[in-house]
Amino acid sequence: MAQNQNIVVSLFKVESEAYQALTELKKNPGQENSYVAAAALIKKENGAVKVLDAFDTGSNTSDDTAKGGLIGSLVGILGGPIGILLGGSLGLLIGSTMDTDDALLNASMLEQITGKMEDGEIGIIALAFEENEEILDRRFIKFDTVLVRFDAAVVAAEVEEAQKMQDEMARQARQELRNEKKEARQEKKEEKKAKLSAQWEGVKNTFKKDKKEEN
Repeated sequence: MAQNQNIVVSLFKVESEAYQALTELKKNPGQENSYVAAAALIKKENGAVKVLDAFDTGSNTSDDTAKGGLIGSLVGILGGPIGILLGGSLGLLIGSTMDTDDALLNASMLEQITGKMEDGEIGIIALAFEENEEILDRRFIKFDTVLVRFDAAVVAAEVEEAQKMQDEMARQARQELRNEKKEARQEKKEEKKAKLSAQWEGVKNTFKKDKKEEN
């Protein structure tokens, strides 16, 4: 049976269950036909996703597109400015769409996570190697949650594009900051120049007055 490399997302209604689920995955990441290579416990607070706990077994996938480090990169994007923007854009998308399920189906994986998570909600994102998806499903059946899977290679491509966007945003922000500083320096220069000119005019007027009085 072919092994699927999946990003598995699970949002929990009970916070303690999320911690319990991650603890169990840490102790027993699985076997050959169902193995969790890395996972992160995440929580959305004030519109941003932050990591509460995580583990990485160090096991990589069979190719270079999605490895254990993907989870770290993924939560980094979710917790950054791109994740906040995507959450907002999905909210607008859902708000203008009659069928929410269709909106989520057409959205990217990053948008689905940031858009579906409410403030205060907690979840687990895991990288799993699965020949049989039912094995991990059965491990989570005792919790009040539902597992959603995404192709790890597709997610890796999404994360790569998001990182490029984030880098570009940072570059633009730095450029804008440099421009603002340049403008501020120019304004200060003009202000100093005007002040010195005013002082010089005052000196000249004093000279003229003194000369007039001498005559």
